Amino acid sequence: MANLRDVRLRMRAIRQTLQVTKAMNLISTSKLRKGRRMLEDTKPYFTRIRKSMYDIVSCVDISANEFFGRKKDPSSRAAVAVISSDKGLAGGFNANIFKQVNALCDNLENPALITIGAIAQRFFSNSKYPVLESFSFKSRLPTLDDAKVIADYLISQYLWGAFDSVHVVYTYMYSAVKLQPEILQALPLSAEKMQEEIMKTGGEKRVELQFEFIPSEEAVFEALIPIYLKGIVYGALVESYAGEQNARMAAMDEASKNAEKMLAKLQIFYNRARQAAVTQEMAEITGGSNALT
Repeated sequence: MANLRDVRLRMRAIRQTLQVTKAMNLISTSKLRKGRRMLEDTKPYFTRIRKSMYDIVSCVDISANEFFGRKKDPSSRAAVAVISSDKGLAGGFNANIFKQVNALCDNLENPALITIGAIAQRFFSNSKYPVLESFSFKSRLPTLDDAKVIADYLISQYLWGAFDSVHVVYTYMYSAVKLQPEILQALPLSAEKMQEEIMKTGGEKRVELQFEFIPSEEAVFEALIPIYLKGIVYGALVESYAGEQNARMAAMDEASKNAEKMLAKLQIFYNRARQAAVTQEMAEITGGSNALT
C-alpha cells in the first residue's frame, strides 16, 4: 500500500508538471506568432541597413573617422554585447550563446561584457570577464526605444574610449528548427567584416559603389552611425526574441511528451500493483475462509 501511495504522489506531481509545460507551450506559441510577425517586418530593414552601410563604408578612407578604428590603448577593452533571454526553460538557447561568447572572448584582448537579458547577467556575474553594464527588458517584445538605449550606451562609451571595439552576439533564426549564435562586429566599421556578415546570413556579395559626402564625411557619419547601430541592435533583439520563443516552445513540447510517457508507464505500473494487491487480499480472504471450514 505504501508503494501505491508513492506511485500516486509521483503521478500527481507529473500531472501538475504537465499542466505547467503545456501552459508554457501555449504562451510561447502565442509569443512566437508575435515575434515572427515582428521578425518578418524587421528583417528586410535589418538586412537593408547593413547592406546600405556597407555600400557607404566600402568607398571611404579607413582613416577618415574614428568609427573606423583608433590606435589601441593598452587599457582599453573589447566589448562583447551578449543577447540572452530573461527567463530559462528554453532548451539550449542560452547555453549556445554563452558557449559562443566564451569562445569569442578567448580570442580577444582584454574583453569585457555587456549583458542584455537576466540569464546572461546571472551567468556571467561570476565569470572571469568583467561585466560593464547590464540591460533587461522583462521578456517583452523589444522596441526601438530599447535598442536606442543600448546603442547610445555603446556609442558614448566607444567615443569616450572605454573600449575600442564592439561585438554583438545574438541568436540568428535561420528556420524554425535551426537557431544559431552569430557574431556581428558593430564597431569599428569594417567593409571586409560587413561583407562577411552579410554573406554569412544569406546575402549576396556587394559591389563597391562611390558616394559624394555633403557637407563632409565626418558630418554624415556623425548622423548615420547612431541610426545604423540602433537598427543593428534592434534587429538582433528581435531575432533573439523570436528564437527564444521558438526554443522554449520546442523545449516545453518535448517536456510535455516526456511527462506523458512517464505518466503512461506509471499508470501501467500502478494498475498492475493495484491488481496484485487486490488478488493478494482475495487470496487471503479465501485462505481464511477455508481454514474456518
